[in-house]
Amino acid sequence: MTEAPILEVEGLTVHFPIRKGVLQRQVGSVRAVDGVDFSLKRGETLSLVGESGCGKSTTGLALMGLVKATAGSVTFAGERIGKLRGAALKNFRRRVQIVFQDPFSSLNPRQRVHDIIRAPLDIHGIGTPAERRQRVAALMERVGLRPDQAENFPHQFSGGQRQRIGIARALALDPEIIICDEPVSALDVSVQAQILNLLADLQRDLGVSYLFISHDLGVVEHISHRVAVMYLGKIVEIADRDGIFENPTHPYTELLMRSAPALDPRRRRAYSASADNMPSATEKPSGCPFHTRCSLATERCPIHEPALTPRPDGRLVACHYR
Repeated sequence: MTEAPILEVEGLTVHFPIRKGVLQRQVGSVRAVDGVDFSLKRGETLSLVGESGCGKSTTGLALMGLVKATAGSVTFAGERIGKLRGAALKNFRRRVQIVFQDPFSSLNPRQRVHDIIRAPLDIHGIGTPAERRQRVAALMERVGLRPDQAENFPHQFSGGQRQRIGIARALALDPEIIICDEPVSALDVSVQAQILNLLADLQRDLGVSYLFISHDLGVVEHISHRVAVMYLGKIVEIADRDGIFENPTHPYTELLMRSAPALDPRRRRAYSASADNMPSATEKPSGCPFHTRCSLATERCPIHEPALTPRPDGRLVACHYR
């Protein structure tokens, strides 16, 4: 029997109102996330990729409740998050944590490192003061920092070290899911590799699941089990890592693969897409959101939006012709 996913997302939608005038009347909306469906298995890394502005980070923030969802549902360990209140909601927040993109702005510059890492333990009332100090020291060692550095302030650390502090803070409550929102994009390439290896080691040892948000396909290929490709607030393809990188199916996925540097000539594809008629999240095209740039588009595509449909090889694709 297949184990049920730890996280299931159905129809997740996040629209931000556009207001103008003295009275700030709503004149439109930014459809940042526009009906997203996916699931996350225990111990799995699912990467969410796409161009800047496609809704990746907003999806992660909505899962955490840091951005209010307009519609849709999120089910964690069999419970609908939208229905959680009080102690149940606090328990959910303990079990799902986040590592932010910028290690320079995500840490309070006025707090010492031991206070930053200990904060989740204080909020949830876990352990005695002595046990919390021991936990902080153990977490610092776990992420490759010296416990004697706990008295330092964030500005005394390098970018990679600050991201390790952020990871230690996320680990403090023993979460089951960590949302990694572009966790290495602000770091040097050599430091990126160190952080990615750390995340892989933590997953192997702790069994934690990652929703890994990134625009860097090289990073995604290194760390992922499965990949979900997002375009204009919608997921257009989900497949295992090798399926995405070796045989992309959706035209937009092909475009992404072409945009990434590749030494392997087998990855240099002839498919092309127009850079003209670039739509925006405020004025989305009807039908398939990619039809304004797609060389495969026909008269059907602007009228009917394709559903994310299973294919024989197990992948999910939203395209009429693939």
